Amino acid sequence: MTIRTLTVGQFSEALAARTPVPGGGAVAAVTLAHAAALAGMVVEFTLGKPAFAAHEDANRAALARLAAIRAEALALADRDADAYGALNALWKLPKDAPERTARWPGAVAEAIDAPQAILDLAAVVSVTCAALADRTNRNLGSDLAIAADLARLAARAAAHNVRVNLPSIGDEDERSARAARMDAALAAAGTADGHR
Repeated sequence: MTIRTLTVGQFSEALAARTPVPGGGAVAAVTLAHAAALAGMVVEFTLGKPAFAAHEDANRAALARLAAIRAEALALADRDADAYGALNALWKLPKDAPERTARWPGAVAEAIDAPQAILDLAAVVSVTCAALADRTNRNLGSDLAIAADLARLAARAAAHNVRVNLPSIGDEDERSARAARMDAALAAAGTADGHR
């Protein structure tokens, strides 16, 4: 299954099915894609307006950044689903199975890296939305606010998937470093996350 090619209805059906993927990580990524898309729409309606001519270059740069993030977010939906699928397959093996022992560290790392990438991009979208507030069409202020809310939600959702996998990292220093990176991205996204 390639999440980015599914219709909204197909994605909802797949999400509701009794299968390990797609799950919360894919939802976080798709939510991020929607945040970037909605913010991009606000910029589209602002470009070329004389009242915002002084911000034209900055807004065009923001639009390009948002378009790139939208595409990357959809790719990350598939990456996160693949990462969770691989980890889920290993959970089904005996703990001392050679295949599980060999593949476990890399599978855990990827199950953290994928949602961390979603979280990092969500922080960029959140910051971008804040910057756009004073240089875009005010008639679309509610859309920009929704985009910012979606970006923060995507950040928090992705952090749940980072957090749940951190205990599977055996090295305490690596675990602490990954937790610190997660917290820094949450702070950058403007979230107040009290579910540690």
